[in-house]
Amino acid sequence: MKITIVAGARPNFIKIAPIIRAIENKKSAGIDISYRLVHTGQHYDKNLSDTFFEELNIPKPHSNLEVKSGSQAEQTAAIMIAFEKELIKFPRDLVLVVGDVNSTMACTIVAKKLNTKVAHVEAGIRSGDMTMPEEINRIVTDSITDYFFTTSEKASENLKKFGANSKDIHFVGNVMIDTLYQNQSRFEQPSFWNEFQLDIKNYIVLTLHRPANVDEVDSLINLLEGIDNLANGKKIIFPIHPRTKAILGEKKLDVKNIFMIEPQGYLNFMYLVKNSFAVITDSGGLSEETTVLGIPCFTMRNNTERPETITIGTNNLVGTSVENLEKIYSEFLKTSAKKSGIPELWDGKASERIIDILLSK
Repeated sequence: MKITIVAGARPNFIKIAPIIRAIENKKSAGIDISYRLVHTGQHYDKNLSDTFFEELNIPKPHSNLEVKSGSQAEQTAAIMIAFEKELIKFPRDLVLVVGDVNSTMACTIVAKKLNTKVAHVEAGIRSGDMTMPEEINRIVTDSITDYFFTTSEKASENLKKFGANSKDIHFVGNVMIDTLYQNQSRFEQPSFWNEFQLDIKNYIVLTLHRPANVDEVDSLINLLEGIDNLANGKKIIFPIHPRTKAILGEKKLDVKNIFMIEPQGYLNFMYLVKNSFAVITDSGGLSEETTVLGIPCFTMRNNTERPETITIGTNNLVGTSVENLEKIYSEFLKTSAKKSGIPELWDGKASERIIDILLSK
């Protein structure tokens, strides 16, 4: 079996690493399987791209389409044009896509128009929010995918309601958690740890990148100053996304607890998360990792495509207003973290299940 694996953005790199590892293990066992890794270049900042390849031992991509930034339409079109040439030159039995970024949708469309089967890892998750570009990417991708690999029974049910054939839906677990387990012993203390006088459980990790939270500069400043006020004596470590940094520009912030740092590699960032008191974020994937690590998480969104992180895990959905965050966070300080567990099949073996299933097709 010949597979092309597509990766385009930071979350993709975390998800493809264990899949490549599972393929390599099969090859070592004499199984006839090979892969071609295509990096679309959707994330091209070194700290959002190259560092992850190095730290997670992902081989150098066979091809980098180098599409870089642009509007939703410009980026999607550029990926499709470049990936069509790639797939015509290197035809495959299967294209494997992960997650819900523009690269996922664009490469799925190209593959299907070239009569190549597609496997979607992390299929079926839904937020119900059509203002999210990711939600549109999920729906389009899942409408033409051949094999669906899901992280939860809820995601599988979403696909069945959508009309997907049950025989093509496979609940396998979460490849992002495979990466976490495979690298947990390698998490590395960042260089600024002592400079900032950090200690275990004495700081909060903050990440923000969604348009609803960062696109309007005045509301972003109001949000950051509100978060700064709830620190309760703890430092807030904020790896600032290049896009968010550009939006802030030269604006002055009235904050005393927030420490802005450059985007971190996987090993440094996960060390920060694992040892934090709590995480405030608008990331879906981070709510999965905090669930497994047992770290209280406060998600600044009105919805989530990962409900199991709330019903089973450590995640709290707090909306986009700083007032609501302050209320829920204050209640957490009084009552301590809620009881939580780890969702079914989030056991570090999802990638092995995926490759076993594909080889049986």
